[in-house]
Amino acid sequence: MTLCAPYRSLRGISAVVALLALGAVGCSDVSDAVDSAKDGAKKVARQRSVFSLDIGDCYNPTGKAEGTAYSVEIVPCDEAHEGQVVGEFAIDKGKEYPGDDGVAAIADDRCPVEAQKYSPDTWALPQGVALFYYTPTLESWATGDRAVSCTYTAEKGPFRGSLDTAKSLKPEQSTYLEGSNAVYEALWANQSEKDMVEDDLVGYQAQAKAVAAALDVHVKALDGIEGAEVGKLRATLTKAAGNWKKAANASDADAFYISYDSAFTGIDPGKSVAARKELGLATTVPADEAEVWAG
Repeated sequence: MTLCAPYRSLRGISAVVALLALGAVGCSDVSDAVDSAKDGAKKVARQRSVFSLDIGDCYNPTGKAEGTAYSVEIVPCDEAHEGQVVGEFAIDKGKEYPGDDGVAAIADDRCPVEAQKYSPDTWALPQGVALFYYTPTLESWATGDRAVSCTYTAEKGPFRGSLDTAKSLKPEQSTYLEGSNAVYEALWANQSEKDMVEDDLVGYQAQAKAVAAALDVHVKALDGIEGAEVGKLRATLTKAAGNWKKAANASDADAFYISYDSAFTGIDPGKSVAARKELGLATTVPADEAEVWAG
């Protein structure tokens, strides 16, 4: 299986090397060497094949994590770790190997969906954690491997604790997150490949239509949630939905731009902070999301 992620390595001395070194160190260093040997032995005992990863497993990669990986170190989630499996699915067994790019495209599409089931509130993720995945290789595909393991992985430094937040959410929190996530999924999943509206008005209108539809569902669901701030957000999103509909029905690019500016601003994540606080959800806009609306 291949981990689509930047280079990472686990630095440490193995149990065998540590034990062999005991005879060559001074008395003052023996204790440190023994501790290193114990740590090495524990890591060896925790080794698991990447083919046996399960949802919820917290782990550290062994050796070079970029490229082909064979095993990981499974650790308790309350210990420092670099990754946690937050979703999994199988690629259609009836298909031939889709190629490295094809497998990656499937994982890019499915992993965000699977991850949201496990960790619905992306605002609550530890800083520096991003979504990655283990996928089959051509060689493992030939042996019947079809599994994709979606993971949240720390790009800089480890984190502690499980990212399984779905089970602890209250009904109103789940309702809010389901609607909010659907709005941004509609926005980015339907993003045109063209930078200019003039070059793909139809594509941009399709995106606007999808966002407007997601907003309608979100607004309707918010109607059943009490709270002054939630009510204010509902009014803001209702107005935004109207602007997205105007953009979807724009007669030309100029008319689209006029509606789009207000529509896009209307779903700025920053506008939901007060409502999130009222609902007891995380209130810090992730840096990557804040950057999109900055300016």
